[in-house]
Amino acid sequence: MCPPSESTVTDSAAARQPVGEPPGDSGRSGKQQRPAKGPAPALAPLEFARWAWRQLTSMRTALILLFLLAVAAIPGSLIPQTRVDPSAVLTFEQQHPTLAPVFDRLGMFGVYSSIWFSAIYLLLMASLLGCIVPRLRVYLRNVRQRPPKAPRHLSRLSAYETWETSASRTVEAERVERLLSGQRRRIAIYPGDGETVVSAEKGYLREAGNLLFHCAVVVVLVGVAFTGLFGFKGGVAVITGQGFSDTLTQFDDFTPGARFSADNLPPFSFRVQDFHVAYQRGGQAAGMPLTFSADLLVRDQPDSSPYRYDLSVNHPLNVDGVSVFLVGHGYAPVVTVRDGTGHVAFSGPVIFLPQDGTFTSFGVVKVPDASPAQLGFQGYFFPTGALSSSGRPYSAFPGPDNPVLTLVGYRGDLGLDTGLAQSVYVLDKSGMTPLRSSSGQPKALLLRVGQTQQLPDGAGSIRFDGVQTFVKLQVNKQPAKIVPLVGVLAAIVGLLGSLFVRPRRTWVRLRDRDGRTVVEVAALDRVTGGDPAAHVAEVSKALRPKEQQR
Repeated sequence: MCPPSESTVTDSAAARQPVGEPPGDSGRSGKQQRPAKGPAPALAPLEFARWAWRQLTSMRTALILLFLLAVAAIPGSLIPQTRVDPSAVLTFEQQHPTLAPVFDRLGMFGVYSSIWFSAIYLLLMASLLGCIVPRLRVYLRNVRQRPPKAPRHLSRLSAYETWETSASRTVEAERVERLLSGQRRRIAIYPGDGETVVSAEKGYLREAGNLLFHCAVVVVLVGVAFTGLFGFKGGVAVITGQGFSDTLTQFDDFTPGARFSADNLPPFSFRVQDFHVAYQRGGQAAGMPLTFSADLLVRDQPDSSPYRYDLSVNHPLNVDGVSVFLVGHGYAPVVTVRDGTGHVAFSGPVIFLPQDGTFTSFGVVKVPDASPAQLGFQGYFFPTGALSSSGRPYSAFPGPDNPVLTLVGYRGDLGLDTGLAQSVYVLDKSGMTPLRSSSGQPKALLLRVGQTQQLPDGAGSIRFDGVQTFVKLQVNKQPAKIVPLVGVLAAIVGLLGSLFVRPRRTWVRLRDRDGRTVVEVAALDRVTGGDPAAHVAEVSKALRPKEQQR
């Protein structure tokens, strides 16, 4: 046989060459080369919207948004907020002139009402709703469906038992149906050619609890948002014998909701007539307050008749949706200050803030009307004054058994004429100089009730007249506050259901064989941690003939 000519070989190779591939490539690679892929086609607007919605409603996105919400709330607790303390914001702007404008543009002085915080909050709501609605639809569809048919080979399940009985298939099927129905299971019977299958299922409340938990989280978020938008919270310290009116200027601190107006404050008022407190006198719990309450004289309207109210812990005053809680108490030493001209420049009680459990209290006395220069004092009040081994004063008991007042005086400009808000508990000493003794050291004043101390350099005198008490009150309005409470309770119920309810499917197949009935029992748990074998043993024990009992 003659070898093929060169042209014949070339033609044969060309015939085997794939279409669109240059000659000779197949010889080098030995494989058919795939054409290069082009860029994927762009998504249509509707397809892109569906893809974005799937990403938003995924559980991963919901967890990320929940984490971002927690992180976004951190600046609100570290940076002063305009709605909580405007004076602190002004002070921050003065101390940080470069950083403050940046924070202002970013909304850091109003974190919880800023656009970016609201965006995270709303996206989290949308994500949760997007997770819940499809799952709710699937759950309702599953609830309406019958329990599924039995697998073909029940013996392959880990929880499985079988036996034979002389009873007829119909009689056994009725027994099985009564037994499983008594266990509060949904039953479905599937008759067939020579066999009957009883299918039972329970545990639908597990997914219901899961859905209830997620719905309750949404309810809590909505309730908190509503109470935060339309409610308010304020604090005020009222000295015994003085009063309070529910107006904005009466509050020491006031935090309104983003949609709350001060014009909506109910016009009630009250007077603190007396305050009662009792302390443990002996034992390891000495000094612990046993009971404390305040006697109020309340007017719901300016022209209404007053009535008495006993304000105590867990017994708040409620007026037109506003609640007044007793949250603390303390002491207000009564002092009289005469200036260098001998005139009384100040006289009255001054609130000192408690610093510890024995009510060692710190306070400031400002005397702007003193002449020829303004006076200021800061120091400590000890209800039961005593001296330590090192000679330092302290309070041995929270009750006013031995009141002692220690102060350091200053003279100069109090800084009240700058137009900026100033805390009554802080003494601005930038424009003041301390009152010094003859030795040149700052003059320390120690006063007991009824004592008077002359101030150095003819600045005047100060007298400790006595002690009054004050009560610390929290005034707030939380519209629809029952909604978050119901949401939290529902979330707990749903969480318990999703943790402790175990969905389980049970199948009993009855087959005729040689005039007898073969019974097969199998079970399958849809979650881990259960014991389907024990359930199968229980069902078998109830159905087996007595002579076959193990």
